[in-house]
Amino acid sequence: MQWIKELGIRFRFLDRLQGSETGVLVAIAIVIGAGTGLGAVGFIELIAQVQKLFFIGGEQVFPALGRALIVLIPIAGGLLAGPIISFFASEAKGHGVPEVMQAIALRGGRIRPRVVVAKIAASALCIGTGGSAGREGPIVQVGAALGSSLGQWLKFSPSRIRNLVACGAAAGIAATFNAPIAGVIFSMEIILGELHLGDLGNVIISAVTASTLARVFLGERPAFSIANYGMQTPWEVLLFALLGVLAALVAVGFIRVLYWFEDLFDRWKFPEAFKPAVGGALLGLLAFTYPIVLGLGLVSADEARLGLPLIENFPHIFGSGFELIESSLQGRTSWVLLLALVFLKPLATSLTLGSGNSGGVFAPGLFTGAALGGVFGQVVNIFFPGAVAGSGAYATVGMAAVFAGAARAPFTAILIVFEMTDDYRLIVPLMAGVIFSMILSERLHKESIYTLKLARRGIHLRRGRDVDVMENITVGEVMRPAPDPVPGSTPLRTVPALLESCRMHGLPVVDGLGNLCGVITVQDVDTAVTQNEANLDQPVMKFCSQQLVVAYPDETVNRALERMSFRDIGRLPVVNPGELHRLVGWISRADIIRAYERAMTRRVAVEHQLTRARLGDTSGVNIYEHIIEPGSQVNGHLLSELPWPNDSLVASIQRGRNLLIPHGNTRLQAGDQLTIVAMSRDAYELEKMMRKAEESEVANEEENQ
Repeated sequence: MQWIKELGIRFRFLDRLQGSETGVLVAIAIVIGAGTGLGAVGFIELIAQVQKLFFIGGEQVFPALGRALIVLIPIAGGLLAGPIISFFASEAKGHGVPEVMQAIALRGGRIRPRVVVAKIAASALCIGTGGSAGREGPIVQVGAALGSSLGQWLKFSPSRIRNLVACGAAAGIAATFNAPIAGVIFSMEIILGELHLGDLGNVIISAVTASTLARVFLGERPAFSIANYGMQTPWEVLLFALLGVLAALVAVGFIRVLYWFEDLFDRWKFPEAFKPAVGGALLGLLAFTYPIVLGLGLVSADEARLGLPLIENFPHIFGSGFELIESSLQGRTSWVLLLALVFLKPLATSLTLGSGNSGGVFAPGLFTGAALGGVFGQVVNIFFPGAVAGSGAYATVGMAAVFAGAARAPFTAILIVFEMTDDYRLIVPLMAGVIFSMILSERLHKESIYTLKLARRGIHLRRGRDVDVMENITVGEVMRPAPDPVPGSTPLRTVPALLESCRMHGLPVVDGLGNLCGVITVQDVDTAVTQNEANLDQPVMKFCSQQLVVAYPDETVNRALERMSFRDIGRLPVVNPGELHRLVGWISRADIIRAYERAMTRRVAVEHQLTRARLGDTSGVNIYEHIIEPGSQVNGHLLSELPWPNDSLVASIQRGRNLLIPHGNTRLQAGDQLTIVAMSRDAYELEKMMRKAEESEVANEEENQ
């Protein structure tokens, strides 16, 4: 076959270039940057064409409907995008960046090529029909998928594929916002989670290439045109810090509302393909209603956009909202409208993405921050007229602060706003607002808007990799019942015998009321005897460690281990929060080793499920697990005696603690757990074969009747 020969030629060509690996990677980075840049330009144009088709075309075909089209068009978009996501590529659901992060951390950067097509089509339909989402998330995922596909096609190592994925992600941000520096930092800070000089060069080249191509087609101006702002007095930095505090509250609220709606739709027993249409209906009703309410004397009809045609009176909460962002940066939007949009935009985005539609959260975060900062700036100017910067300066800082609080990416937030506005004089206010937002948001909510989705799947990322597996195990799961405590009045000489009898190196000590007051260890006894043998007749209370270091049942084992390592302690008493003197359990390093083994089992199970899902999606092959019940009709039979489907294979048998590699003469026993690789169409036959004998007889009788 000709294409196989051509592929072989390509690989031999790459092999000859092994001495110039850097040159090959640079060339591929340029290809990724160019492809992503052109893809971004095409995607932006596709969104514009979808908007014209539905909003201009809708008015022309159904002129009598008027503003009612605001409700109907998002429903139509959901009906078109939903099946693409549900049946073609489930990774296209939501904002996309968590899926890229997961691929980087767990799969060596491997992303299915079909994600490119599904993400572009679904996101263009979503955003073009009014979905409240950003275009940067889809472009990041498309760029990452392009880099991953090239790396897999060229048979690169996982580390090289990760680097190419980072190149694609950086190129996506650079092309979308005309911000190559921020694209590089976004890729390092969020996607990879670390700054590695070996990765940096290719990522920069890819981002610069994408940004250059985007400028050729979209123009060289910054994303937003604003006046030159700066602080009027040094003390004004305190106001920007206060804005950072408010931004943290808004960012955390945004995260919680988004995932609340996502949970709500996930729990709803309804076809996945049609959930985006329901979200579109709710979004349309919201977009139809709020301008009417605001138009009742709160804002002008023009600002509420109550007129026609729809394409010129696009609801503020529809789409990415770049027009409103620029308006608030220039101080041209009333504080009433901005205050309403601080709440309406996160709600609209949650309805869009929570229902399973496709788009990004970057632009909605910037939108919400600009609205918050615009309101804050106008209020500040009322109280300090002429003494503070204009409201646009606060809107600029608000953009960065809300995004930093939601994404936990301070450098990206500062640099992207700086590049998008091309105003260096606000760098100090930006830093103040972003840092205060980061500190408070981390206190209020542990996970970011990107990592929360992964954390709910049991994947905890730190510096771009899955963190210590013991982040998934709590102290309460592995703690043991507490040993019998030693009364504080007991003579010290009795302690060695107690420690030896229970084979422990430490025991809890209680006072006369039974309250935990310390821990006595082998080292404490040795120290006391070394000082003076007469201490053996002294009470234990005098020598035990009374500065209690404890663990709590609901905290992770990793937290307890950090506490033990910092103080060089081999065991910890476990108490309930608020009841520090009531002993409920005991945890030692041996227990933590058991916890590690359990956590590794969980990780293997998660990776197995991911592999199983990918295998089923791509080839129609699936992995099934069956436990043989005592009454099963296959119990006691040899594998070779059973009528297995033609396209099936018993890969392994878990028998107690032993893992068996099966052969034809392996005899099945009750309790065996079989792992079977088979075509999805054979699932029913396998289940039927594994039934209990009596169930099989009943089933046969029903079939005969």
